[in-house]
Amino acid sequence: MSNGSSITEFLLLAFTNTRELQLLHFGLFLAIYLAALLGNGLIIIAIACDHHLHTPMYFFLFNLSLLDLGSISTTVPKSMANSPWDTSVISYGGCAAQVFVFSFLMSAELYLLTVMAYDRYVAICKPLHYGTLLGSRACVHMAAAAWGSGLFHALLQTANTFSLPLCQGNAINQFFCEIPQILKLSCSNSCLRAVGLLVVGVFVDFACFLFVLFSYVQIFRVVLRIPSEQGRHKAFSTCLPHLAVVSLFVSTGMFAYLKPPSISLPSLELMMAVLYSVVPPTLNPVIYSMRNKELKDAIRKMISWMLFSCYELPFSLHK
Repeated sequence: MSNGSSITEFLLLAFTNTRELQLLHFGLFLAIYLAALLGNGLIIIAIACDHHLHTPMYFFLFNLSLLDLGSISTTVPKSMANSPWDTSVISYGGCAAQVFVFSFLMSAELYLLTVMAYDRYVAICKPLHYGTLLGSRACVHMAAAAWGSGLFHALLQTANTFSLPLCQGNAINQFFCEIPQILKLSCSNSCLRAVGLLVVGVFVDFACFLFVLFSYVQIFRVVLRIPSEQGRHKAFSTCLPHLAVVSLFVSTGMFAYLKPPSISLPSLELMMAVLYSVVPPTLNPVIYSMRNKELKDAIRKMISWMLFSCYELPFSLHK
């Protein structure tokens, strides 16, 4: 195949060729997807409906849940659909759309996580300036910057990736269209620009991670001065899971995008892709609501109201 225009479809990686294991893959991904939909959906509805949660922290968490819902919906449903029908085909346009949307949402998520780290830093380390530095207008601007930067990054990466001639077949060694795997299909003398842009993007992402790390270091320094052991424990139990998920997200993503071509282990690449594309959107609702009493109370009230409404409806109809 001399160039990308001669390719009309790509072949995604099949997890297995055994029918029973294909159904197991479908069931496992379905359970993960439903958990992510439920967790993120509850957070979105609770924050939107409860005016007590209309604060900067919950505004950013609302945006994070939207990004998580979008990112996991970009990759997992297609992989699930391929298993029962024993197919691995994705159209050229579908692959390009998947690359663009996934790059957009994942980049925007990292930038938003950076903003959220700054929000926590100001709230804990500079509480007297919180209202000034993080007013409603500033929060909207920062969230819009995260979404806009993700969109710009995705446009550059997608345009560069799909402008390359592809001469190494059309089989993508991943369960979704991933840029590093597509670059492996390009002609070796034509992908230096795309690889260079990819490396620059990854280092920008790494700079965001360093900022997150620096913010949490400053937070921990303040937390260690808290005289109450219970207060320190609460702060650490809240911040450490956040930092762990961000670290997992960045480290596995950087491995996938910066891994030398000489290291080509399909099982390892598959595991890394699952860790940065599937696990964070599923765990984030648990991590960010685990120690959050206000959010848990809002979700509990919302579920109680829904159950009460469903219980009352048959009686209203009967009357």
